[in-house]
Amino acid sequence: MVSVKIMPCLDMKDGRVVKGVHFNNIRDAGDPVENAMFYEREGADELAMLDIAATVEGRKTRLDWVKKVLDVISIPLTVGGGISSIDDMEELFKLGVSKVSVNTAAVERPELIREAARRFGREKIIVAIDGRRNARMPSGFEVVIRGGREGTGIDAVEWAKKCEELGAGEILPTSIDGDGALAGYDIPFTRAIADAVKIPVIASGGAGTLEHLYEAVVKGKASTLLAASIFHFRKYSIKEAKEYLRSRGIEVNG
Repeated sequence: MVSVKIMPCLDMKDGRVVKGVHFNNIRDAGDPVENAMFYEREGADELAMLDIAATVEGRKTRLDWVKKVLDVISIPLTVGGGISSIDDMEELFKLGVSKVSVNTAAVERPELIREAARRFGREKIIVAIDGRRNARMPSGFEVVIRGGREGTGIDAVEWAKKCEELGAGEILPTSIDGDGALAGYDIPFTRAIADAVKIPVIASGGAGTLEHLYEAVVKGKASTLLAASIFHFRKYSIKEAKEYLRSRGIEVNG
C-alpha cells in the first residue's frame, strides 16, 4: 500500500489565505507565509496553493505570492489557479514549484495536458476536477469550471479517464456539494474517480473530522488527503491526523 500523504491547502485571495463553504462565504484564514511555515513544522508532506480568484478575474497566478511561500518551505508546493499555458507553467517551475494544477484551462483545451506532460513530465501535472451532482450525467457528477460558477455538461468520471490518457499524473477531485462544509469528503465522487483511473487521486473538499480522513483512504481510495478548514482553524494538527490514521492501520508518510 502507498503511504498516504497529508496536504494542507492555502486558498488565496487578495494576498490572504481564505476558506469558503461550497466555494462561497469566504472568510479569512491568515497569512500565507506564516501558514506555510507552520504546516512544514507540523509535518505536512506537501502544500497546495490555489489562487481561487485568478480564473474568475481573468488573470494569471500571482507569482509574488508563490515566491514568498517558496522562500520559507522545503516541502513540495503545488500551485493552481489561472494557469492556462505552457509558459505559465514554465514560470512556476522556474520559481521552484513542484507541481501545477490545471482545471478550467484543461477543460477548454484538453491538449494542454498532453503538451504539459511531454514538456515537464506527467508527475508534475495535476488535473483538478470540480464536480457537482447531476443526475443527467452517466456517473451522476458533472464537471464545473470557473470556480464552480459554470456547468460544462461533461461527465466528471469520463473526464478523469481522458485526463489520465492525456498524461495527467494525479487527479484532484473536489465536490462543490461538500467543499468547506466539514461534513466529510464526497466519498462516492472520490471513489468513482479513483475506480476509473490508475493514477493517484487527491481527496479534497469537506474534511471535518479525523474519521473523514480515514474514510477518504479506505472508502474513497485516495492516496493524498488535501484539507484546509480543519487545519487552518486548528481543529486538528497534522500530527494528530497522522497518528489517528496510523492507529487505524493506515500507512502514512513521514
